[in-house]
Amino acid sequence: MSADATNPAAPGPVAPAGPRRRARPRIDLRRLGRAAVLGPTARDRLPDAIGHVAEAHRAHFPEADLEPLRRAYVLAESSHRGQMRKSGEPYITHPLAVTLILAELGAETTTLTASLLHDTVEDTDVTLDQVREQFGEEVRYIVDGVTKLEKVDYGAAAEPETFRKMLVATGSDVRVMSIKLADRLHNMRTLGVMRPDKQARIAKVTRDVLIPLAERLGVQALKTELEDLVFAILHPEEYAHTRELIAENAGRPGDPLTEVAEQVRGVLREADVPAEVLIRPRHFVSVHRVSRKRGRLRGCDFGRLLVLVNEDADCYAVLGELHTCMTPVVSEFKDFIAVPKFNLYQSLHTAVAREDGQVIEVLIRTHQMHKAAEAGVVALGNPYAPPAEEHTTSDGERADPTRPGWLSRLLEWQRAAPDSDTFWSTLREDLAQDREITVFRPDGGTLGLPEGATCVDAAYAQYGEDAHACIGARVNGRLATLSTVLKDGDSVQLLMGQDPASEPSREWLDHAHTPAARIAIQRRLATRQSAVDRAQDAVGDADADAAPAAGDSAHASSAATVPAAGPAVRTAFGPRTVSVVVAGRPDTAARLAGCCTPVPPDGITGFAVRGGVVTVHRLECAAVARMRSAGRAEFGVHWGETTACRVTLLAESFGRPHLLADLTEAIALEGVEIISATVAPPAQQRVRHTYTLQLPDAAGLPALMRAMRSVPGVYDVSRTQPQPPGL
Repeated sequence: MSADATNPAAPGPVAPAGPRRRARPRIDLRRLGRAAVLGPTARDRLPDAIGHVAEAHRAHFPEADLEPLRRAYVLAESSHRGQMRKSGEPYITHPLAVTLILAELGAETTTLTASLLHDTVEDTDVTLDQVREQFGEEVRYIVDGVTKLEKVDYGAAAEPETFRKMLVATGSDVRVMSIKLADRLHNMRTLGVMRPDKQARIAKVTRDVLIPLAERLGVQALKTELEDLVFAILHPEEYAHTRELIAENAGRPGDPLTEVAEQVRGVLREADVPAEVLIRPRHFVSVHRVSRKRGRLRGCDFGRLLVLVNEDADCYAVLGELHTCMTPVVSEFKDFIAVPKFNLYQSLHTAVAREDGQVIEVLIRTHQMHKAAEAGVVALGNPYAPPAEEHTTSDGERADPTRPGWLSRLLEWQRAAPDSDTFWSTLREDLAQDREITVFRPDGGTLGLPEGATCVDAAYAQYGEDAHACIGARVNGRLATLSTVLKDGDSVQLLMGQDPASEPSREWLDHAHTPAARIAIQRRLATRQSAVDRAQDAVGDADADAAPAAGDSAHASSAATVPAAGPAVRTAFGPRTVSVVVAGRPDTAARLAGCCTPVPPDGITGFAVRGGVVTVHRLECAAVARMRSAGRAEFGVHWGETTACRVTLLAESFGRPHLLADLTEAIALEGVEIISATVAPPAQQRVRHTYTLQLPDAAGLPALMRAMRSVPGVYDVSRTQPQPPGL
């Protein structure tokens, strides 16, 4: 595709003089509109309106059956009849133009058939069932994939959810996205009839989503023209300046690129290497980028040489001749044949220097590589076709080149995106990552990751949500932190913990580069936070017994719930009752002191506190001596007939995720009520849990403590000891 199509509302491009740019006739939409409405549609004759489509299609597929195209055109024209585009042409000119774009790229017949029909279900009374009945399931699936979701049903989420739907459909049939890209290209070509604000909105979505998708699908012909159209709309001043630069260069006498091209042809003729040497002018955005990088532009900066050969070996033969007979710029050499890019692109890149210091970039590839470089997945044809022998794996499964690794990863994380806003923002972030790297697993497999990915990203790419249990990694045989940024070709061994209940650290979010990793981590952290929030909803002073009165407790301290690290939080779990009798005052309310939590048969005594309540302490409690010295009224107390009791236990453990949940489950299975629980911040990987518990029978205390000690990670459980005065 040519890069010289621009927004009609913006200044048009200037074609350089001479043979450097081969112009392709642009469709005359008004003539096409007349042909679409007035042209013959007899069953035995192809309508005039799609004659140019048929011609382009037959150039790639000489034996193609054109009958499906004829029938698709008849249905589309009759369905869209009476509808007009904002530009004034009959609406049928749009699907015709989209289909021509794809035909010129080499799309097969099914793609072109679906392209002609791509707006019928969305904008006319044609149904998907009718499409299936007349054209088969493949065409129906593709048309459904590109059909937009209704705003009346989805509101503001219609656009992102439409793209989500298209991407999911693309995962099964890449032809869906091929049609969407061609559709957007034609709409961008005719965007000048729209209001400026709408032009800008559409251009931004094209820049952020469609252009990166065209790049990842390898459709460079569409990508470059879309870039120029967006450039003209969003950056009109820079576009106008670039246009002037191209015009000035076209008007200069002599062309260094032409001179070098002739020199290269001579070198290859002498070496008897059959090759075609072409000049590829840079498109507008490319010229703009080069000008920002190099400052003043010279003649060789406005284009590159393209050398096309027949065989892979010829590519390296051309490279050798150029580097032998001309001055190579070694730093510019890249071999994308031995190591293809993730979007199917293959080519050798090099550069040679002239005596005047100008540097000429050279691309060397086979004719087949060039077709793939221009058309990308469009050139792959029908993904439903029976697989060729070379495209099958050892176990007989199809090695589908239309399902690249980046698309598989995108489809994985989009399932976990909780809402359309998260999907839309994450999609744009994901597509903004330009380069992919490959790292190797110990089993010989590979992981494709975006540039900048870390060991955290590798863990989630390999293990999914099981990566929550990852504890470290070895990179190229050496221990490495999970934050280590990986490089292309690294060998990565991920070290996994054995606890299936492991959870990621919040710090992992700072190291996660891929959407799959970030969404998985965020979802697990949100689940954990939700559990904490539910527990904190029960927090409160509960009643007067939930906290010691002034002077009543000697060790009221801050506490924390899971997660162990972080601010201290007190958590209460329910009411409590007392079975203690105050001697001589059977109606007096009594409660157990939180500082020593006595249980039968502990020796106990009581002291009056505010509100006429008597608090009950163990005799050895440090608070007893302090209150006696303060002259507090002391009461004789004894245990009642009930065997229920309250106790405070201290559990000491090694830090690990879900420990609080496991301990509380063990306590609950013993039929014990949790009154409150506190978790101190960890120190040296050790955590102290303090529980105040209500037991239905004091005799069950030893069994309860054994159950708590059996929880993995817990190495001791004991009753809290009385604290010394003043603490």
